[in-house]
Amino acid sequence: ERGTLNHLSNQTTLDALSLVQEGATVSCARAVGFEAAVDVPRPPQHYMIGSGDVYRTGEGPDRQVAIDYFGLVFHGHTVTHIDSLAHFFWDGKAYNGRPASVVTVADGATELDITAAVGGIVTRGVLVDAPMLRGVRYIERGDGVGMDDINAAEEQCGFKVREGDVLLLRTGQLGMREELGPVDAYVAGSSGPLPEILPFMHERGVAVMGSDTGNDVQPTGYDRFSNPVHQVGIVGMGLWILDNAWLDDIAAACSERGRWEFLINILPLRLPTVTGSPVNPIAVF
Repeated sequence: ERGTLNHLSNQTTLDALSLVQEGATVSCARAVGFEAAVDVPRPPQHYMIGSGDVYRTGEGPDRQVAIDYFGLVFHGHTVTHIDSLAHFFWDGKAYNGRPASVVTVADGATELDITAAVGGIVTRGVLVDAPMLRGVRYIERGDGVGMDDINAAEEQCGFKVREGDVLLLRTGQLGMREELGPVDAYVAGSSGPLPEILPFMHERGVAVMGSDTGNDVQPTGYDRFSNPVHQVGIVGMGLWILDNAWLDDIAAACSERGRWEFLINILPLRLPTVTGSPVNPIAVF
């Protein structure tokens, strides 16, 4: 059930810990918003069960407390989350030949749920900053990050992608959204990783791939594949995918230091039968 997380080991964690020199931390999560938008058709919900504005003088201490309700659909194009291997199917099959029916309306993911990553993902992260490498502000919608970008990063940024890595691909798309406003990725298009990088990740033993997109270029250019990186990566490879990571801050931190490798911690919630989890990935320098 762990798929590419089997590339992680005690040694990959120890090797990543050796990269910590300053103790400086950087979040790779986008702030959760509560407003509906064209790319947020099911916005997160937040309301207060207890709050301070209803306090009445003389009430006991048990009434002086703030309590929240918070609920969200994290799959999609805006919430930073990691997909479990139960998230996608192909021709009625999930990863490792399991029937798609291991995920049911009544019981959720009876196999391949997010608890396969309950021990956390603590390893080396490497950043391919495609706009920096190309000398542009962001990668255009409909264009993707491919092997030319990864090869350029390995040549110019002082790292080689290796077994157990979290490979982060920055397009600048979420930053562009903050500047220009939301669009429907299935109408206006989306950047993201190109399917051509999947054999490379398999060969190198990448544990997790993530980007600041929904991780599939739109339009895909394929008739049968609506989300080829997810459909081939998850179902065929057991690849764990980090969607909608906020990578502008980590890009600035890497550029400032002149190094594009760091310790990264991705800690999914312990949610039995759930097909993924919102996360706040933390990079440490």
